[in-house]
Amino acid sequence: MSQLTVYNSLTRKKEVFKSIIPNRAGMYVCGPTVSGESHLGHARPFITFDIIYRYLRHLGYKVRYVRNITDAGHFEEEGREAEDKISKKAVLEKLEPMELVQKYTNLFHWAMRAFNNLDPDIEPTATGHIVEQIGMIEKIIVDGYAYEANGSVYFDVEKYNRDFAPKGMPYGILSGRVLEDMLETTRELDNQEEKRNKADFALWKNAPPEHIMRWASPWGEGFPGWHIECSAMSTKYLGREFDIHGGGMDLQFPHHECEIAQSAVCNHHIPARYWLHNNMITINGKKMGKSYNNVIKLTELFSGSHPALEQGYSPMVIRFFILQTHYRSTLDFSNEALKAAERGLKRLWEGYENLKKLPDSNNGTQAANTDAALNEKVTSLLAGFDEFMDDDFNTAKVMANMFELVPVINGIKDKHIAEDALSTATLAALKGKMKTFMEDIFGLMDEQESKDGKLDSVLQLLITIRKDARNKRDYITSDKIRNELATIGIQIKDEKDGNMSYTIG
Repeated sequence: MSQLTVYNSLTRKKEVFKSIIPNRAGMYVCGPTVSGESHLGHARPFITFDIIYRYLRHLGYKVRYVRNITDAGHFEEEGREAEDKISKKAVLEKLEPMELVQKYTNLFHWAMRAFNNLDPDIEPTATGHIVEQIGMIEKIIVDGYAYEANGSVYFDVEKYNRDFAPKGMPYGILSGRVLEDMLETTRELDNQEEKRNKADFALWKNAPPEHIMRWASPWGEGFPGWHIECSAMSTKYLGREFDIHGGGMDLQFPHHECEIAQSAVCNHHIPARYWLHNNMITINGKKMGKSYNNVIKLTELFSGSHPALEQGYSPMVIRFFILQTHYRSTLDFSNEALKAAERGLKRLWEGYENLKKLPDSNNGTQAANTDAALNEKVTSLLAGFDEFMDDDFNTAKVMANMFELVPVINGIKDKHIAEDALSTATLAALKGKMKTFMEDIFGLMDEQESKDGKLDSVLQLLITIRKDARNKRDYITSDKIRNELATIGIQIKDEKDGNMSYTIG
């Protein structure tokens, strides 16, 4: 029986997975910044770690999956330290910051449901954990690894490195960067003169007068830096040391590197044993970015309304497409690749439906037509499911085995292969394994069920937009949504508690 091995970004090698507490696993994954709508780049990490979550549970682990919501702004180290994306977007959209946060949190959850992702066990928010973040910053200051300057607090990277490098926790341990090189190449940033060294990063920022989101602190009114929230929340819900920390590889530096430094000071541990990072998405071979005009929002992806798309693609097609490539490999989106994925999913699901319709047994007798070689082939392909998933969650190879099984299934269905060519035991194993991996681990659904779920998600989204409009006394928009839906047989009902529901027909 194989053991689960994972590629640990921290050690840069595959390692046998051993949880700190037997049969239990703690996993923290960096969640979205809810200052805008989720895009294609967000689909990959959250589908990837949904698969990992599902597979750990399949192996018998009791998993605590924590995925945060960054709703206090996204504080960049590369040139925009003091910029709060949420405050900025709230002004543009003429919403209160928490209105904006709720709007885009709802949109994010809508997309996750469309992808059939399981909910995390805990979904903490940055604004809900200001006290914990301030407490952690205070400890870092007391221990001598942070300093206050003009109402802001910065982490002293050089002092940390001097003291912690000999302990095996240098700054740069995750990303492989060397501090001396970083000091020479770090660009000039806002408020750079407040820092002792260029590489120092913000734990707390003093809020200028125009800054909307602000909290009282021992250093004056301000807001937390980007990195401190994950250290504070992972510690609170998973402890000083936990099993898995996940995210996109773009978060390795500076975000996860800074998390390690903060947590090492406070907890005397690198926070996670295993660091898992999914690779990036490109579109037609180009990096996704605003300058290329190829940032595709998930609503655009599903509807096909983005100019780079020839058509819309269902959430299940996107999920299937992501599963066809190993999570640590670059994934290139193109219309051709997505159309091929659409065809592939259709073929695989039809084969799976055909399998479910095959009789379960040959009445307990040894069938005259049992094909020993075919039984051996099917058994070997099924054994590969576990073997490949245990090898760093290689969904791509599992998919390849599934496609090798489809002609066997269709051959029996179409009578090209004798109905009793597979033994009762082999057929039962085939049905059981395909169901477990297709539905329970890979989270794939029938496209019609997916469409029904998508309709519900779209209606819930319209209800949210209508509620926003009513709250802003925009009764023209509110009434238009209700009346337009009524013309196609969908009735919106306003409940006494301020909520809304719908009925079809």
